[in-house]
Amino acid sequence: MLSSFCSPPAKGINMKVEINRERLATTFTELCEIDSPSKKEAEVAAYLKQKFSDLSADSIYEDNSAAQTGADCGNLIITFTGSHPELESLFFSCHMDTVGPANGVEVTRTGDIFTSKGDTILGSDDKSGIAAILELITSLKENNIPHSTIEIILTTCEEIGLLGAKSLDYGKVQSTYGYALDATGINQVIIGAPTANKIKISVKGAAAHAGLNPEAGINALSLTAEALSNITVGKLDHESTRNFGIINGGAATNIVPELITLYGEVRSHSPKKLTQYTREVLDSFNAVVDSWEGQQTTGDARPSFECDITDDYPVLKLEQNSPVVTRIEQASVKCGKNIQFIIAGGGSDGNIFTSHGLQTAIVATGMNKVHTIDEQLDLNDMVNLTELLHALTT
Repeated sequence: MLSSFCSPPAKGINMKVEINRERLATTFTELCEIDSPSKKEAEVAAYLKQKFSDLSADSIYEDNSAAQTGADCGNLIITFTGSHPELESLFFSCHMDTVGPANGVEVTRTGDIFTSKGDTILGSDDKSGIAAILELITSLKENNIPHSTIEIILTTCEEIGLLGAKSLDYGKVQSTYGYALDATGINQVIIGAPTANKIKISVKGAAAHAGLNPEAGINALSLTAEALSNITVGKLDHESTRNFGIINGGAATNIVPELITLYGEVRSHSPKKLTQYTREVLDSFNAVVDSWEGQQTTGDARPSFECDITDDYPVLKLEQNSPVVTRIEQASVKCGKNIQFIIAGGGSDGNIFTSHGLQTAIVATGMNKVHTIDEQLDLNDMVNLTELLHALTT
């Protein structure tokens, strides 16, 4: 579910800035080796507060989102007031948390390639973006380069449902658009992402001894399987998908299963189709339960089901002529890069920001094989990202 088109070929003067590669590499390594699994971001947040304080940030604000997310710290909003009167302010966003296994990360560098020692993730998702921001600010400061006002939003709990973004204190953000540095690949910008529903279905039958009197039971697993057999999963059309990924239930092999719980999702770039494809799930389970015919041995017992639907994140759709897209397109030309604009299949903090009126494009950072212990990052890609951020802010 990807499509793309390229920005125009770069013309004119190549405006690349010299990036301190080794300093960037050191910062990235330091960040990765600070444990920050979801809900335990306080240590990396403290590190970042100190770093931005050392860079003379005009403000460093930690919101009260921890009360909603359950994290051990809030989101951070850091501001560097601009000195370039012709440039609109913008924000850069990254998340501070990582997926597991994330405790005791040790970074291994082979040439320009970063990996973990092999039994944890690396953490380039999303610390590659944070490292690039830190190098950007450091470079602007030490070279006294005029720049736009830069706001930096660092969220918690992104990996477990975009919780930090959902609880962000939006009243503290002054920019009207920005860029979430949080995607695989390089020189790619996501300008479209789907909306999604999470689905939890609990099917209740009746327990019975499977060897002595199975006819007295109502097999919740069989009912679930029958309902699922009538539901298409995978790609539903060019902009929609549906999946069931977790199933729990049963007590023993000799007991007719009384309760089965199923977890799934529906995604679509069309809110109307999202509603339709979610409705199909409910209709299938309703039909199976309603058509069930009991026996004398089951008495008055009947199967039932409950369904909880959670609005996970809203659709992200940015127009090609919007300021957030135009600015990065112009910046890419300025620094000699040909970027691709991508329509993606997953959601991110950018979906949430955009729904709050802060149009957000998602920028690739070079991260690769994320959410696995084989995760890796090329320093050259992180340098490339930092050059693009420099062009965006100057």
